[in-house]
Amino acid sequence: MANSYPVIFVHGFGGWGRGELFNVLYWGGTQEDYEKYLNQSGFESYTATVSPFSSNWDRACELYAYIKGTRVDYGKAHSSKYGHDRYGMKFRGVYKKWSPINKIHLISHSMGGQTVRVLSHLLKQGSLEEIESVLGKNPSKVQINKAVHEGLLSPLFVGSTSSIHSITTIASPHDGTTLTQGVLGVIPYAQKLVALGAAQSSLHKSNFYDFKLDHWGLYKGSSENFIDFAKRVWESPLWNKTKDISAWDLSPQGAMELNSWVKAQDEVYYFSWSTEKTKASLLSKKQIPKKDLHPILIPFALFMGSFTDNDKNKVSINRNWFQNDGVVNTISMNGPKLGSKDIIKNFIGSPQRGIWNHMGLLKDTDHMDIISLSSKEKKSYWYKKYVEFLYSLDS
Repeated sequence: MANSYPVIFVHGFGGWGRGELFNVLYWGGTQEDYEKYLNQSGFESYTATVSPFSSNWDRACELYAYIKGTRVDYGKAHSSKYGHDRYGMKFRGVYKKWSPINKIHLISHSMGGQTVRVLSHLLKQGSLEEIESVLGKNPSKVQINKAVHEGLLSPLFVGSTSSIHSITTIASPHDGTTLTQGVLGVIPYAQKLVALGAAQSSLHKSNFYDFKLDHWGLYKGSSENFIDFAKRVWESPLWNKTKDISAWDLSPQGAMELNSWVKAQDEVYYFSWSTEKTKASLLSKKQIPKKDLHPILIPFALFMGSFTDNDKNKVSINRNWFQNDGVVNTISMNGPKLGSKDIIKNFIGSPQRGIWNHMGLLKDTDHMDIISLSSKEKKSYWYKKYVEFLYSLDS
């Protein structure tokens, strides 16, 4: 092995942590447990938990705190700009010794791919806006270090840190997903996803699913049942009144805005995997679901398989976007292109740092297959072999 850095799994939109959703695992479903399997195989692994519906900025701040073991700081400037609390939960930390010496591998699914990119960018580039919101214009390094030491500024916003060895994105909407467009949107998908778990409970009174939107003031009342709380969340104007939310980041327009400032970092290996579960219709140029696509994904796959948008004020969506995995357009998965200068190359055996190594297309694999939520085919061995590859990367 060239390295032995731990693996941390990062879930996507609508995801959840261990112990939620009646112990149905996001990474493994009811049949598998990727984290446990990898640990038993000798690969140190952890599963991260961040807000399922927050923006990628907020999720990146949460991911940093979750790994490192600290209180979430969304940033003074950011929280003031968007009108939510600056501070969130305090986490114990799953890998407290995380540092430029003790690096990590991040394996992400769906929106998690955008989130880890933001984290990687902030760790290296920091945020001048956040620094100046605390210290004013042109602060010295001494002032910055003092502010960090006193807890006035999160180390995440200082930058100049290279503590991620590799980033892997699986079925990630780097250029957004057209599921955010039209009458369908991502909220109905999220509702169905959560409903799968809610259907297993007759009372719906447990905290079996945490929306983690407390910084927006959306938290469950002590006497409020889950159904009423969930209804209040879904009906919140939050989804439409701000760009600091997943629904915006997941749109092609929002992804393009994100891509304009989030860059691939030179020291990091970037790998992407694509998925698909649609095929060309014999009667048209549209894409239709393949056999065995999970039922809750069929209407979404049909919509995405025929949706176009030529509005000059938006990203042009043509038939190249039709192929999808039921949630994300396949064209969006190999790396950021809209508004981005990142380089994407098909992997042919020699991984390169600082660019996107596209590992290929996983055929006949829907958005939930690859994390074992909609397939009986076990994936643990696939992840083990892939982590063996990550451990072969030069440190």
